[in-house]
Amino acid sequence: MSRSFDGILRAILTSRVYEVARETSLDVARRLSGRVENTVWLKREDQQPVFSFKIRGAYNRMTRLSASERKVGVITASAGNHAQGVALSAKHLGMRAVIVMRSSSAIVWPRKRD
Repeated sequence: MSRSFDGILRAILTSRVYEVARETSLDVARRLSGRVENTVWLKREDQQPVFSFKIRGAYNRMTRLSASERKVGVITASAGNHAQGVALSAKHLGMRAVIVMRSSSAIVWPRKRD
């Protein structure tokens, strides 16, 4: 199934992911652009509530779960950004989430954001 660029762009911009994710800035990396003699843009996903783009995939998938699947909840094995995306998505959707981490994983408490 082929979709037009306009159709893909419309799907992206109307995605439910923006219920939890932010539209982040696109900034020119001036020094890197100078080194490679071309314009390099950085998509600033570090501006997301969980400091990563992983919130997009987690939330997008979790919103597509059936009512019975949502009632059961989700489980993931991750010690990083994906775990944070799943946890925030579950909280927003009122779902139960179990995050499995290695015992040697670093525990970093999130800092408060405006």
